[in-house]
Amino acid sequence: MKRIKTISKYLLAAFMIVAGTMHFVNTEFFLKMVPPSLPLHREVVLLSGVCEILLGVLLLIPKYSQLAAWGIIALLIAVFPANVYLYQNQEILPASPLIHLLRLPLQGVFILWAYWHAKPNRGVDGKKERAE
Repeated sequence: MKRIKTISKYLLAAFMIVAGTMHFVNTEFFLKMVPPSLPLHREVVLLSGVCEILLGVLLLIPKYSQLAAWGIIALLIAVFPANVYLYQNQEILPASPLIHLLRLPLQGVFILWAYWHAKPNRGVDGKKERAE
């Protein structure tokens, strides 16, 4: 199980780093997803990109990986309104309505994925293991 969790952590970190990088590579795309009620759209997009990259990197550092996982959870909750806004304004990202609908619970899957890495590892004896 430890090997699977390590692979999972690297995959989550890679996903976060790539997603964060995309905020800089394709800023205009992400700007469309920011609800109009939020101020400073460009700054919000760039800040969320920096947070995704930073949290992805920190997830790979054993000393900070649990804290980074909690940060990822907080970030995913914070950006959820953008997913709702995208669902309500499907013309922003042309796709089937089903795809837009499935993106909403997918956010919960990512939160659970990060939560798996936010919890301390427990050995078979129930004692906390050393950080990965």
